[in-house]
Parts: sequence; C-alpha cells; structure tokens
Amino acid sequence: MERAGFSLQFHCEVKPFCRDILKQHWPDVTVDDDIRKLDDTKIPDADIWAAGFPCQDLSLARMGPRSGLRGVQSGLFHDFMRLVRGRTPRAIILENVHGLLSSHGGRDFTIVLQALDELGYGVAWRVLNSKDFGVPQQRRRVYIVAMHRDQRGPGEVLFEPQCGDWNLKKGRHDEKKSASLFQTIIGDARKGPLVKSIAHCIYAESARHTGTDWSRNYVWYPDGRVRRFTPNEVERVQGFPVDWTLPRHFDGRQADRVDSLRYHAVGNAVTPPVAEWVGTRLMAVMRRQDQDNIRALAAAE
Repeated sequence: MERAGFSLQFHCEVKPFCRDILKQHWPDVTVDDDIRKLDDTKIPDADIWAAGFPCQDLSLARMGPRSGLRGVQSGLFHDFMRLVRGRTPRAIILENVHGLLSSHGGRDFTIVLQALDELGYGVAWRVLNSKDFGVPQQRRRVYIVAMHRDQRGPGEVLFEPQCGDWNLKKGRHDEKKSASLFQTIIGDARKGPLVKSIAHCIYAESARHTGTDWSRNYVWYPDGRVRRFTPNEVERVQGFPVDWTLPRHFDGRQADRVDSLRYHAVGNAVTPPVAEWVGTRLMAVMRRQDQDNIRALAAAE
C-alpha cells in the first residue's frame, strides 16, 4: 500500500514474531495484538482498511472438513466487521484463499457479501494469481474491494475494461498443449542448483522440515543433494526484498527457530506486487472521485 502512495497508520497482528518485524519496518506505527479485544476508538482515522483474515478454516489445502467462518481462526472476519460498523472506512480490501468462494457451498462468501452490503458498501471480487504479477509462485487468492456508498468504484479497481471477453484469443484445435511451468527446470544443469521455474503456493504452516510444501518446493543438485528453500529464497518467491523478515537483532544460536518463524511469516503474507497493483488502482479511483467532487462543488457555487 505504501508503494501505491498510501501511508500506514495502524497494524493489528497476533503473532509476536510478525509484530516485531512490523515494528522493525514501521517503528512509528502502532501495532495492536488482538483484534478480538480491539476497540474501534483505538484505530486512527484512515481511508482504507486492509485485512487478510485467517484462512485455516477455509483453505482447500486443509485436510478434512472446513469449518469456514464458524471456525475459530477464519471467524475473526466477524471481529473485523464489528470494527467496521463502528467506523465505516471509505474503502476496504480483504484477501483470502480462493477456497472462501466455495466454503459451505458458497454460503460463507454470501455472509461476507451480506455483511458489507448491510453497511452500504459496493463490492467487487476477483481471484488474482501471484504468477501473473512477476512473482515465480502459483498463488491464487481472492481479493475483495468494498467502497462505501459506491457501487461502481470496486469494479473499476479490480477489473480492466481491456480484459473483456471480446479480447480473448480463440484457441486452435491443432495447437500443442504448452508444457506446465512446474515441469520447466531452471538452473545450472552441471553444478546446480536446480529449481522449477514456478513454485507451488507457499503455505504458512508447512514450509518446515515436514509438510506438503517441503515435498513440493525444493532445490536439488545433479549430484543428488536436495534441500528446502532458504528463508531468503522464500521471500523472493513471495515478492519480498531479501532479509525482509530477518530480525535486526539476530541470534545465530537460534537459527532454526528463526527460520521457522520466517517461513511462517512469509507464507502467511500477501504478495507485495499483487497488493501494490490493487492499491495503485484504488488510489487512482479515489483521486478521480475526489476531483469529481471538487468540480461538482465548484459548479454548485
């Protein structure tokens, strides 16, 4: 959002390590630690509220039934909306796994839309994939933009008119199917390291020594050695600057623990280039609206 021209006023983050990283990069911005206990009067005035409520109860990667918005984690959406009711920000950006769209047959997503509609927000949503924004990661996330008393603005933010169906290329039946990017290998074939040209989605909970991420995303060498991604490599795959999640006062004796915390922080984050794209378009829409309002007031005088 800063890259899009906004200034940060407030953070809310429950994980102690992530709070420390936020304070490291934004030392003058207040960080609250629990949205469940947060009072809306403690939140500074701001045009935009952005939130990525927990995905654990919504994710398609979760084994077994999904609790959806009834879950302890993803149900924090309701706490967020409690705060929205008290302050009614001009615009809201929500981000979550695309499993939100299908959770409980779409009923959970209906709850999200109804909650915003009842407060007078116009809403648009779109699934964006990080790989389409210059990031080597297959990461599909649904972004929801809501603007108060504005039915048109959210769609202008998330959808480009030049990408309508009339511009889609017609397929040819005799064309060969393109190779999967997951099957394309890059690197030094003689010395290594070697990696897939695009990574599978980086998860917050499974990038340690065990879990699905470790089996899907890895680096290997022609001599048979295999290793997981380093924290810096995961940062690059997610679109962060190198060492973004490295604590300034790093104790090398706790390297394994810090690595695990860094994996979690990066996997739980939004992809910065995607958020920047959404923020830049939202900024443009808001500025145009402000200019229209100024012209309308001038004409009335």
